[in-house]
Amino acid sequence: MTARVRTTVGFVGLGQMGKPMALNLIHDDIDLLVTAKTPEAYGDLRARGARIADTLADFRHADIVVLSLPGTDAVRGVLQGEGGLASILKPGAIVIDTSTIEHGATLQLHDDLADRGIGFLDAPVSGMQARAEAGTLTIMCGGDPGLFETVKPLLQRMGNDVLHMGTAGTGQLAKLVNQLLFDVNCAALAEILPMACRMGLDPEKAAHVINSGTGRSYASEFFLPRILLGHFTDGYPLQAAYKDLVSAAELGARHCIPMPVLAAATATYQATLLRGHGAADKGAMVLMYEDLLNVRFRKGAR
Repeated sequence: MTARVRTTVGFVGLGQMGKPMALNLIHDDIDLLVTAKTPEAYGDLRARGARIADTLADFRHADIVVLSLPGTDAVRGVLQGEGGLASILKPGAIVIDTSTIEHGATLQLHDDLADRGIGFLDAPVSGMQARAEAGTLTIMCGGDPGLFETVKPLLQRMGNDVLHMGTAGTGQLAKLVNQLLFDVNCAALAEILPMACRMGLDPEKAAHVINSGTGRSYASEFFLPRILLGHFTDGYPLQAAYKDLVSAAELGARHCIPMPVLAAATATYQATLLRGHGAADKGAMVLMYEDLLNVRFRKGAR
């Protein structure tokens, strides 16, 4: 009987999204090698058969390496820093970056790795932790279509909606478009909810009207129940999410694309960050306008 061929897959970054994504890759045909800054993340993975990499040098024989990192600087460090993967991986290896990073940086990384004979796909994901755990993320990929087809079966273990968007960088662009629309919706909620409260509407009834009417959105459905309870730590931190707005501002300036609604939403993010709410989620933007109007959009408030 012919022995089953196993693909060596490395996974770098085991945070809120990365760890459940890595767990979904564990399979008989995968030799999974993982690393993270916090050893506490290894428990479930080690128990289910993943190997732990002490340093990036341990990835030198990997066929595929998946990155799930907090931003552009972290991705550049892992790939291009001293002892980074770009200088370690064998020609023909493939890097899949599921992080959300700058479009321009993605193009530079793609070209740098291509010069070294290493494939690169930008493959940011959409969906919160619950969908990462369920393996039902949306994954938007940019890069060579042949590489995409090669790794698609692997991606389908982490997501149920895996799309090839086009050339290098288009995955990041698609993710950015989606995130910006979500960001605008979050900022709109933050501005309008305190106004409704200030004018005398009952917060619970107003929330019901919004989420059963044409004003509803994914942002309202996720955040309204949490805002009513004063819960502001269930989503992605504002200080980390702000990078999407920076990326959009850079694109708009570089390509002369006016985005006045997005600029107004960005001002709400900035004001909230300046008030010290960076560790809270996007629903916490409502706190800034609540303080301004001296109201609270909460269950039982009058």
